[in-house]
Amino acid sequence: MLENLSVKEFTEVLGSDAPAPGGGSAAALSGAQGAALTAMVCALTLGRKKYAEFEALAQAGFEAASQHRAEFLSLMQADTDAYNGFRAAMALPKETESEKEYRRARINAAAIESTLAPLSVMQEAVETLELTQSLLGKTNKNAVSDLGVAALSLKTALHGAWLNVKINLPGLPQTPEETGPQQLRAEAEALLTRGEALADEILQAVETALD
Repeated sequence: MLENLSVKEFTEVLGSDAPAPGGGSAAALSGAQGAALTAMVCALTLGRKKYAEFEALAQAGFEAASQHRAEFLSLMQADTDAYNGFRAAMALPKETESEKEYRRARINAAAIESTLAPLSVMQEAVETLELTQSLLGKTNKNAVSDLGVAALSLKTALHGAWLNVKINLPGLPQTPEETGPQQLRAEAEALLTRGEALADEILQAVETALD
């Protein structure tokens, strides 16, 4: 499991000639870091008399951010697994018609999974950005810069995952179903627009607070 590797080990395999983990898993890891920073800011707010009125919000925020962090780590593995599944499907035999049909079905299924994994990272990033935005002005002021770094990390996760969705779209089977390329592109573009606006709003608020 990728999440069990040390930072050194993960970056070594990421920097090797192994095609996975790659950008998709790296994007998910950026999201995990962003969620962890949001959780940290909440933790640094809990139990402080100065922020007693926001105690419940900080507790709920800590729990939600921690859950998002765990989900990002799960998606980090899912992205790598999806890519490995696609490579395995491509390597299937294709001598007979039945083999060709089975291989084609496996490739289509794997292509969809390889697109859904980064799309889930995008959804997770938007949800975590919404959480982070809700905490502005209601958490420990000494950690406001960390909310900014959280937003930057989540924006990286969002846009990195978008690139991985986009590169996979041409390989998807043409279908009117919700996993078709047009439907998934529209969903991803909506998430990208929403998430980038949230990240920019958070960053602007943090910059203002630091002036």
